[in-house]
Amino acid sequence: MPIYLKYLITAAIVVAVSEIARHSDRVGALIASLPMVSLLVMFWLYLDNQPQDKIANHAWYSFWYVIPTLPMFALFPMMISRWGFWLAMGTAIILTIFCFVGFALIVRSFGVSLF
Repeated sequence: MPIYLKYLITAAIVVAVSEIARHSDRVGALIASLPMVSLLVMFWLYLDNQPQDKIANHAWYSFWYVIPTLPMFALFPMMISRWGFWLAMGTAIILTIFCFVGFALIVRSFGVSLF
């Protein structure tokens, strides 16, 4: 598949979700919570004839990388109402980095290498 089609389809999905979210918070969040980027990557990898192991590894690591992002989604609504968008977003990004590093160190003892 030509790369320009990948860009076009991916961008169209992101724009569509943002437009839906403008009209309905719940529906927009539901659609955005789907692992769209990971699904698209797996489709693109498959269509580019990548080995199944590569596609499976993408899904495996996506699972582990999602977990440390969850605290940000829980805390961001409280932070934005108190501090405004930019400070809340900056704090959320820093929080996510700390959660990821801590989580990666914890799961390393179970044989999962995220670094």
